Formats: sequence, structure tokens, C-alpha cells
Amino acid sequence: MSIPHGLLALLDRGPMYGYQLRAEFEHTTGSTWPLNIGQVYSTLARLERDGQVSALDVDGEGRQRYQLTDLGRETVRTWWTRPITLGDRPRDELAIKLALAAATPDLDVRSVVQAQRTSTMQRLQELTRLKRDGEGDDLAWTLVLDNLRFMAEAELRWLDHCELTLTRVRPATASRPTTVPAPTKETAR
Repeated sequence: MSIPHGLLALLDRGPMYGYQLRAEFEHTTGSTWPLNIGQVYSTLARLERDGQVSALDVDGEGRQRYQLTDLGRETVRTWWTRPITLGDRPRDELAIKLALAAATPDLDVRSVVQAQRTSTMQRLQELTRLKRDGEGDDLAWTLVLDNLRFMAEAELRWLDHCELTLTRVRPATASRPTTVPAPTKETAR
């Protein structure tokens, strides 16, 4: 999602000022994509320049509110009906990292995969806890949380696939058995 589309979608609810847009955006998305107020105001300036929003009079507290123009409303309607494609999403750093790791000689790719698996598993456990603790509180947050959980589960399945592929293509070299050193007098105490 682009920030301009997110702000236009929020303004479709009614006029808002910058801090209000930022708070609504973060509340609705569960702060999964934090915005700084500078991004909000620079985006509003571009949207106003492009005729998507117009500034209203400054209120008694000195706040500038913005509203959608007809062009902005049309942009939001089009955005709601247009599917998001993979090309609209940012690059997947993990896929790039594993591709680079697989192409790097003498690098233990399995350890890279395992480090990611551990991190993703911890994240999935945290998301599951958040889901259990906040069940039914906020529909928008619940949908965002479900998306994050499903993505973490999909990532774990993909990491399993990567490990299986590595096993077939690059069999592990025989590893030395792990031996636990016999306790010494100092460690036995």
C-alpha cells in the first residue's frame, strides 16, 4: 500500500488534519507501518498539488484540515477495486538474502535458514499471543494481525522448502559428532 492511498482512504471518511491522519492510520493498521508526521504532511502537500485533496480553513487551534476532492474520491474508488499485484510490493529482502547465501561459496546456508526460522518462529508465537489477548477487540487490527500470522506461517513453510532443496542440491558435509567435554573439578562444583 502506498502512503498516498492510505491517506486518501482515511480522508474518504471525512476531513482530518495531519496528526489525526497519522493516529488513524496507525490505529487502523495496528502500527505495523509507522508513519512519521513529516511523511504525512509531505504526502498531503503532494496530494494537494495533484488536486487529490484540498486544504480547509485553519481551525481555532491552528490545525489545517484536509478533505478529498472529486479526483481524490475517484482515486480511492479505483484503488479499492484494483487488486494488488506482487509488482506493487517492495522487494523481499529475505528471498534476496537466501539467494545470495546460496550463491556464496563456503557459506553455511543452512545456518542462515535456521537463524531465520528461529526468528520467524518467535515472531509467530508473539503474534499468536497478541491474537489470543485481543480477540474480537478491533476488526481492522484483527485482520492485520491475521495477515501477519499467515505470512509468518507461509515463511516457515518456505524455509522448510529451502532446507529440503539445500539437502538435495548441497548435501551437508559429514559433521563431527558433538562431544560434551567431561566436567573438570572446577566445572563439576
